[in-house]
Amino acid sequence: MAALPEYRVDANGDFTVTDNVLKDFREFGFIIVRNLLDSKELEILKTTVEADAGLQHSSYGRDDGEGRRTRLALWDDPADDVTGAIARSEKVAGTFSKLLCDEVYHYHAKLIMKDAKTGGAHIWHQDYGYWYKNGCLFPDMGTVFIPIDDTDKENGCLKVIPKSHKAGRIEHVRVGDQAGADMERVEQLQDALGLHHVEMKAGDGLFFHSNILHRSEQNHSDRRRWAYLIAYNTKSNNPVIKHHHPQYTPLHMLPNAVIKQSQVAAMAKEIQRNRNFFAGPEVDNSLPETRR
Repeated sequence: MAALPEYRVDANGDFTVTDNVLKDFREFGFIIVRNLLDSKELEILKTTVEADAGLQHSSYGRDDGEGRRTRLALWDDPADDVTGAIARSEKVAGTFSKLLCDEVYHYHAKLIMKDAKTGGAHIWHQDYGYWYKNGCLFPDMGTVFIPIDDTDKENGCLKVIPKSHKAGRIEHVRVGDQAGADMERVEQLQDALGLHHVEMKAGDGLFFHSNILHRSEQNHSDRRRWAYLIAYNTKSNNPVIKHHHPQYTPLHMLPNAVIKQSQVAAMAKEIQRNRNFFAGPEVDNSLPETRR
């Protein structure tokens, strides 16, 4: 297998999408950016999500069809705290705008909590496998996965099939509380393209195309595996139907320095975090008949 596309932020904590970065994203369907968040930014994020009682209260369990459950909190609007600062930052939103060659907007964000010994699996799927059902006509969308804890094979890291985005959208069927890709086609693509375990340190970032096939296993370890995910859609791909995630809403991009400043601002203003939490799994990764 060819070397996978892996990069690092520069000495200033910034990231530049070069021609090679864009070429790799188009070829593989994803790029890995090491140290996307530095230690201070990561600590602010970790402290914020652990202390956010509303976020924890609004989380819900999702059955993986294999006897375990993963907790999930899902919201649309970028909050007025570190999660929103990261989602609006140049090195996250700006990077995706360049990778997708269009203005992007915040489609939704979520905290996925795979707790030690109990965290469930996420079955093989493409994000566009269900975003298509939301009236998004094109797969010009993507997600950045930022682990809050180190993630490896033992605690259920992501697995991806490199270049699988080139296969287009695959039919998805219901499994437990999730919508999963047709396994016959998944196995055929895995045989042809291989599989990669995306082991990451806390604060790394995985930017992946909405048609990349990915999954994660149950967490059998003594360590939790929490991750912050931000999904973006492009302005020119404005959904043609109204649904539970937003249509095009301009995103005010922020310099990376605001990520560290966000903690101070939140404490000073006692910000209402402006999250519109969803109450259950019927609105995420679901087939259309189960969410309407």
